[in-house]
Amino acid sequence: MGPSATGRFAPSTTGPAHAGTLLAALLCWLDARSRGARVVLRLEDLDPKRCRPAFADRMEADLAWLGLDWDARMRQSEAGAAHEAALDALAASGRLYPCRCTRADLRRAGARSPDGAFPYTGVCRSRRLPAGGWRASPEPLRVRLDDGVVRVRDEGGDDLSHDPAATFGDPVVRRRDGAVAYHLAAVVDDAGSGVGRVVRGRDLAMTTPTQVALRRLLGLPVPVHRHHLLLLEPRGGKLAKLHGSASAAELRSAMDGPGLCATLARLVGLLPEDGPRSCRPAQLVADFDWERVRSADRVVRWTGRTLDAGP
Repeated sequence: MGPSATGRFAPSTTGPAHAGTLLAALLCWLDARSRGARVVLRLEDLDPKRCRPAFADRMEADLAWLGLDWDARMRQSEAGAAHEAALDALAASGRLYPCRCTRADLRRAGARSPDGAFPYTGVCRSRRLPAGGWRASPEPLRVRLDDGVVRVRDEGGDDLSHDPAATFGDPVVRRRDGAVAYHLAAVVDDAGSGVGRVVRGRDLAMTTPTQVALRRLLGLPVPVHRHHLLLLEPRGGKLAKLHGSASAAELRSAMDGPGLCATLARLVGLLPEDGPRSCRPAQLVADFDWERVRSADRVVRWTGRTLDAGP
């Protein structure tokens, strides 16, 4: 794979952007632009209950406010034909099966995976699709992964290898409500856009072997993965929209896009702590290097006016 492999930023549109979203977008964009590569914005909008067109529109507006541009844009809901073709391929290879297990069933099994979730124990693995095929199934569909360790190393050097079938269990690929699930949609859409680099937060690192396993089952190329630091709240959780902290609306009410860009760059090491208070993403491209980006997560506090580094 050459240095100009396409990158992508793929935010969920289940709510407004926040500081962590904007940092992830900035790092993904800088990674691509510093290599002279294309970068795609993919708005992940498949959840029929939580995703709203207004959230997707606002996400695009917030990213533009920060100063980011894209070589292509897509909404994941527009890729339905490709998702169905992938399900057809998995069904044809005997990998799909319906699952009747509920979340309560998984909780009763007692075990927990490293991310704190309850892994799937494989109870329904021997079940077959109904006579009408996967489209006729009213139940969620899972894909039967091969047992064994999937070897993956992050570009930064971390060994992400584990046995996804044992660690998390066979993933759901179509939900009970008919929506195509995250893992399948992500790998299919990456391949469709020619994505050769996946740059994202380290909170998603453990899912990488599951996605690599799916890529291999579908005969799709495996991209390079780079997982970066997270912004953390002082209480220890990821700085995220579910905590209501540093939403894009709050940030925009207190500073302009160049001000936030410089703040994020200082927090992660791309600018010195006493560096400029205003810059645009394009001004960071020439000197961008992952060696300059902090590897450790950063605790920050939203003061109502700016993001301050914690201890």
